[in-house]
Amino acid sequence: MPFPLKANINYYFCVLVNLNRLRLKFTLVILFGLICSGASAQWYHISLKKKQQPRAVPDELVIADHSVDRLPPLKTDFPKVSPIRFAPSDFCLEAQEALVMKAAQHNMRFRVYNDASYNFSDLAHLFAQQHRFSEAIWYLLQSTNISKQENDDKHTITNLIDLATIKVTMGEYALAQQDLDEAHDLATLRKLEEYIDTIDLAVLYLKQTREPKQKPVMIYADDALDKTKGQ
Repeated sequence: MPFPLKANINYYFCVLVNLNRLRLKFTLVILFGLICSGASAQWYHISLKKKQQPRAVPDELVIADHSVDRLPPLKTDFPKVSPIRFAPSDFCLEAQEALVMKAAQHNMRFRVYNDASYNFSDLAHLFAQQHRFSEAIWYLLQSTNISKQENDDKHTITNLIDLATIKVTMGEYALAQQDLDEAHDLATLRKLEEYIDTIDLAVLYLKQTREPKQKPVMIYADDALDKTKGQ
């Protein structure tokens, strides 16, 4: 006898509900299994890392470090090189002379006498380097006359010391001593202590240069032999 329609519907509905429950359970079981398997694998790796210990390397396998960085710094004694100063050539001196002469002529033309006085001193120094002492003395005298008119005592004293130095080189010791005496008196009058020391050194140099050198006593061999025989 066939089942009624209402009973069949209830039956199929119950079957579908049971199938959904089974599917949900089956899905949960799979998910839970995957989670457990991942966690167990992670703990497996952690436990292996904890159990691993560094293996000791034998001394035969240790490679020595021969890199350049491990070498001690190199200490070298560098030689001291002293600068060499060459005397100016004749061309340089002549070029400087032309420039200073032009400046001196300009200053004298426009009556800038103080600057012209220093130009004359520079010209005298250039002439002295070329051993043109007569010209050097003439320009120093011109510079001294202007510095006296301009009341430039320091420049006057410097010119007198330069004049004495050139005259000593030329062998005119008496005239050089007069210039140094005049410079010393002016420095004492103006209380210029720094110039007094320089003048004293110049006087000392003049005395050492002026004193004649003692000639060595020559004893000839014949006289020495006769004296030996007489004894």
